[in-house]
Amino acid sequence: MSIRIAISVLALALLPLAGPTSAQAEDSADKAKAVKDEGGKYLDADGNPTFKIENGTVDWYTFSGYRRYHSDCHVCHGQDGMGSTYAPALANSLKTIDYPTFLSIVAQGRKNTANGKENVMPAFGDNKNVYCYLDDLYVYLRARADGAAPRGRPPKHEDKPQAAKDAEKSCMGG
Repeated sequence: MSIRIAISVLALALLPLAGPTSAQAEDSADKAKAVKDEGGKYLDADGNPTFKIENGTVDWYTFSGYRRYHSDCHVCHGQDGMGSTYAPALANSLKTIDYPTFLSIVAQGRKNTANGKENVMPAFGDNKNVYCYLDDLYVYLRARADGAAPRGRPPKHEDKPQAAKDAEKSCMGG
């Protein structure tokens, strides 16, 4: 089974557990609050990955997401998730896109032909530099959408937890 299919199946399985819809977006700050810590990875009340930023220090996954975003996503989606003439501002999109939908779009890609204009998000389900860090990307963009993470490189971050090292080694095959 390809990684893209596995991620898509996971996203569809999580869909019933999805977070807020656009009608509930105003509650995003409360929904994004970290209530559980699993070895340095923070989760919200629904079990979705989220950020934790205290006294200007971001969690490892937010910092990693920043790095991965600026490695693979900013070319189309603009610096700090602010969008471009080519692709939408993900700092806005994550206000209404839930975790399973995010996983599905990144893994499978997406084609939008609204308003007589065609936009295509390529599938990244087979790109280890993206799919091994999907949660990191989601957490970073969620923090940007909530306004918790300012523009630019986070000046301070938590150390990389052992769980992140182990997951990276396992996913990247090293």
